[in-house]
Amino acid sequence: MSTPIIKIKDLKKYYKVLNRQEGLLGALKDLFSNDYRIIKAVDGINFEVNKGEIIGFLGPNGAGKSTTIKMMTGILKSSQGHIDVNGFEPHDQRQKYVADIGTVFGQRTQLWWDIPVVESFKILKEIYKLSDEDYDRNINFFEDLIGIKKFFSSTVRSLSLGQRMLCDIAAAFLHNPSVIFLDEPSIGLDVAIKQKIRFLIKQLNERYQTTVILTSHDMGDVESLCQRVVLIDSGKIIYDGQTEKFNQIFGSFRTLLVNLDETVNELMIQSIKEVWNQYEETEMFIDGLNLKITFKQENIPLIKVLEILQNKIKFSDFKVQELDMETVITRVYDGALK
Repeated sequence: MSTPIIKIKDLKKYYKVLNRQEGLLGALKDLFSNDYRIIKAVDGINFEVNKGEIIGFLGPNGAGKSTTIKMMTGILKSSQGHIDVNGFEPHDQRQKYVADIGTVFGQRTQLWWDIPVVESFKILKEIYKLSDEDYDRNINFFEDLIGIKKFFSSTVRSLSLGQRMLCDIAAAFLHNPSVIFLDEPSIGLDVAIKQKIRFLIKQLNERYQTTVILTSHDMGDVESLCQRVVLIDSGKIIYDGQTEKFNQIFGSFRTLLVNLDETVNELMIQSIKEVWNQYEETEMFIDGLNLKITFKQENIPLIKVLEILQNKIKFSDFKVQELDMETVITRVYDGALK
């Protein structure tokens, strides 16, 4: 049985927030006020992660996800509880700890903006005290995977978002850390670059057995990379289990966003609802010229949804999205994972 590389027990983070009063007089009174309320950002979570696992750490905005990641990386100190990452307490042993982890936080690059990419990599080599042999081996591996050397002579500011993200992920893995924290690595990227990023993460994980904690609102990231999902809401874990079960329930849901050419009257709405009511797990919302339909592809394929709409109403454009995290959370509370 694998020994956990990450152990989190009864982790809590509370914030004391002043109940502010309105107006100038209220602002003056606030200077001497003791009227505080407690915000429970993280409220007693427990989980363990084994070496080499890729965990999808998911939740809607404000769920406590980012706060937990910040405590796990040592940026924040917990109010209560215990964190052990590869034998380190992240906040109290931060100087030694950060040498053994890698981080990629959304669109905030860790590379130096105005110098060529290769110079950033050389600086990181010195910071992490990498040998020439380890550095060359890792660079050559990145080259085999994604052809990273073609970016080396370019300054970071001149790269596209997708190119920069590929370089950031490679930089995070450069020193062979035991744990990598990836926060929304594919946000704002096109499909082709997303696939490259997922391929890169998967290959690096397989080669080095690096443990990866991934946060993402893109269910494609979760389906492609994660063996396990930890779902958090209101500071508490509401699901911790295999991705396969999670995908069986939520993976085939899609949301169709339609821009209508004309306002839909009540008679049209009723006519469309009568059609959707024939299919299970289908929801529809209309707000002016915006129509939103959530459906399960196993019950009704996308082409059928579009065919029904074309016969009922006029629309100028549409786009398809995976199920948003807020809807996932609602369905979990409704018992979808029981």
